[in-house]
Order: sequence, then structure tokens, then C-alpha cells
Amino acid sequence: MTVLFATHSAYLEHLAGPRHPERPERLDAVLEGVRRADVGDAISPIEPHAAERSDLERVHPAWYLERMETMCEEGGGRLDRDTYASPGSFRAATLAAGAGLTAVETMKAGRGDAAFCAVRPPGHHASGTESMGFCMISNVAVVAASLADQGERVMIFDYDAHHGNGTQAVFYDDPRVLFVSYHQWPLYPGTGAVGETGSGRGAGTTLNIPLPPGATGDVYMRAFDEIVAPVADRFAPTWVIVSAGFDAHRDDPLTELGLAAGDYGPLTARALSLVPAGRRLVMLEGGYDLDALTNCSAEVMRELAGVSGNGARRPAGDVEGPTSQGPGSDAVSAVTRHWQQQGWL
Repeated sequence: MTVLFATHSAYLEHLAGPRHPERPERLDAVLEGVRRADVGDAISPIEPHAAERSDLERVHPAWYLERMETMCEEGGGRLDRDTYASPGSFRAATLAAGAGLTAVETMKAGRGDAAFCAVRPPGHHASGTESMGFCMISNVAVVAASLADQGERVMIFDYDAHHGNGTQAVFYDDPRVLFVSYHQWPLYPGTGAVGETGSGRGAGTTLNIPLPPGATGDVYMRAFDEIVAPVADRFAPTWVIVSAGFDAHRDDPLTELGLAAGDYGPLTARALSLVPAGRRLVMLEGGYDLDALTNCSAEVMRELAGVSGNGARRPAGDVEGPTSQGPGSDAVSAVTRHWQQQGWL
């Protein structure tokens, strides 16, 4: 399997402020994970192009983009209570959104089976008109909107520990995009309840799986097999985009979930299996423990390359296997009941 890998030095120029958890070192940690994945010639580097205004305006109005760009040109500042912009932030954000578009174009040209975009700033909290949660441009939404406008049916699979409220808001009434989110509940931003399932023609195309602190990998897998897989089968996606936040790892300083690096490979593999090779895209979201970022990124890269579990050499000390026996079964049952009552399961 050929894995396209997109990143850019401009991502390091986005500076969110002193001691901010969304720091440039996060990108270095992911790059180390790619190296540790040890998948050799399977990786094919690509250079992302900045997203065009026409691409961004599928999701964000012109005034929103102009406000952000002007702030960066004038030296940066606070966009909201926890999202900061520096002089290099707008360029980094347009290149982050552009990475997914570039990867899709390259896969459509037949030059890759899957893609991993190591980008920052992250995007899944940014709605069409509001930055929040360290996010400026809704990276995954920009790519999904582009694909949907080309006639594709897109599934967004978000396993960041925080609910992807921005992505959900963009597609809440859009039947072309299935948004699936695993997230800790309760936790910032306070959205993502079981009953948030879409509206209008998009009813039944938003699937939220809120989980309690301490939830482990076996709960994630059960929810996928019993809920996500049949919902995805009904929706019949032609592309899968993974919002890969690694802050559900048990060592993350901002969350309280119980995953280990060994859970991310099987979970990612389940999502990727829903569509053929050449239609699989993974984009970095959150994750704030650097060692966890490295280990989780390595597991996902192995899955993308198709070498996980096939004798791939692992680095010394890489012993984070899948987790189990944490809470969350009742939460999964509650989601199942709700979807059965609506007639969607």
C-alpha cells in the first residue's frame, strides 16, 4: 500500500502562545511516529498546496476568512478565549486545509492508496463562522465539502476525545456527509449528545457516541461493530476521512479517556475498511502528550500501509497493546437504543 504523507514547515509558524498545549512540538512528535512506524518505501511524501478561497468558502464565508487573514497580517491576536493567531497562522491554516485537498487530488490520480496529513492548526471545532478550541479553519470539512460537490458520499470518522462540534455544524442538515464522533462526555465543548442526529434532509447522518471518562478500546470497538458499521452500511460512503485526534490516549493532559496507542490501529482499520483503497484520508486533530502522539501516529501509519500485524518491526519498548475493561458499555447501549427507536438500526 502506498501512503501519501503531507506536512509542511509552515505549520511550525503557527504560534498559539506561551505554554499553549497546541504547540509546534506536536508536529515533531508525529513526524517521529512516522519514522518509528518503519514502513519503508510505503510512504510517498507530497507537498500540500494552500486551499483556494473557493475551496474555503464552501465552508467559511468570505468575511470570516478576511477577518482572520487581516488579524494575522497585523501581527496576530486572540481569535477567541482559547484560540490565538500569530503572523504565520493564516498561511498555516490554509495549508492545513489544502493538505487534504492535495492528498485527494493525488489519490484520484492513482498515485496513492491512502493519505496521512500531519497538519496544524487542527480544525474540527471551527464552525462556518466561529473559531474555537484551537481551531481556525475546518480542515476536514473543507475536504468533505469538496468531495460532496463532486458527487461523493463522505463519511467523517472523528475519534478525537473532544466532540467535533464545528464539523457537525457544517454538515448537520447535509445528507451527503455522515459525521460520526466518539468523544468524552461531559467535556469541552459540551456538544455531541446522543440525540444530536442531524436535521432536515440530514436526519440520521450525524452519529454521536459520548463515552464516560476511563472508557477503553474494547468499548470503542464494540460501538463500531454494533452501531457505526451498520449505520455506515446504510449510508454507503465512497470516501472515508478520519479526524485523527490522539487525545483519547490515557496519558493526555486535557482528557480522561483510557485508550492506548494499540487501540488506534484496529479502530482506524475498521473505518478504512468501509471504502476501497485510494479513498482513505487521515487528518491530524488533537493530542497533547508528545509521547502518545508519537506512538499513536506510528500505529495509524502501520495500518495505512497495511503492515500492522504482519511482522512489521516495532521499536524497542513499544508495548502499548489494546485496552479493555473500562466503563462505557451502558453508554454504547444508550446510543444503540436511541438509533433503534428512530428506525436507523
